[in-house]
Amino acid sequence: MSLLCADIGNSHTVLGLLDPAVEPGAPGQVLADWRVGTDARRTADEWAVLLRGLLAGAPGAPGAPGGPAADAVSGVAVCATVPTVLHEWRDMLARHFPDVPHVVVEPGVRTGVPVLTDNPREVGSDRIVNALAAATLHGGPAIVVDFGGTATTFDVVSARGQYVGGAISPGIEISLEALGRRGAQLRTVELLRPRSVIAKNTVEALQSGMLFGVAASVEGIVSRMVSELGAETDTVTVVATGYLSDLVVAECSCFTHHDPWLTLRGLALVHARNR
Repeated sequence: MSLLCADIGNSHTVLGLLDPAVEPGAPGQVLADWRVGTDARRTADEWAVLLRGLLAGAPGAPGAPGGPAADAVSGVAVCATVPTVLHEWRDMLARHFPDVPHVVVEPGVRTGVPVLTDNPREVGSDRIVNALAAATLHGGPAIVVDFGGTATTFDVVSARGQYVGGAISPGIEISLEALGRRGAQLRTVELLRPRSVIAKNTVEALQSGMLFGVAASVEGIVSRMVSELGAETDTVTVVATGYLSDLVVAECSCFTHHDPWLTLRGLALVHARNR
């Protein structure tokens, strides 16, 4: 029996199959994971076909829920920042997997995280899930930096486990794409660490500016957030997550933990609180 978690973002959807057989309050091990493009044109039926195909080859889940191995997936937990895609997911879960209990993170769903912002409803559900996972796994105060393709988000959790706010900056991929489109003599390049900060060619100059620029920005914002919290630096947990975190985490000295699957683990925690 496994739990399927889905983090639906603007650029990509991250899917994970987690083992729920763990101690209360602790998310299970990620047994398998996938990253697919978030296509707003993809219908509920297309999502169902995609999921069945992915789950068919997953450890412990030789089939999809509702298929030959209906007992392989015991539940589904979803958070989304794209309303049109979430609509198709709701339709898919209702029509294709009606016997599998599911939780969609939205207002009214129990997370246990008080949201202390001007308008709690406008805070992305993935950010609340990250805050829950950070507070549960590492304790507060904590800062979560989520490196997505469209946006890099910073989320702050107080010592009492409250979501107190954050920041949003352009994502690495979207920034690099913008440079390639708007620069007459520039082009899109592969996201890699260049040989040095002082580049000797245009490709490495773009890579240097992007990678080390993002690293410097992250360290600066985290430092300001720690100062505004009024906490000692060594008492604040700083977690890097997101599928682009591998690229940046080694270039920053501010991180205390690196967990690419923090959002999936948070979704497992939400599912456990609401089942």
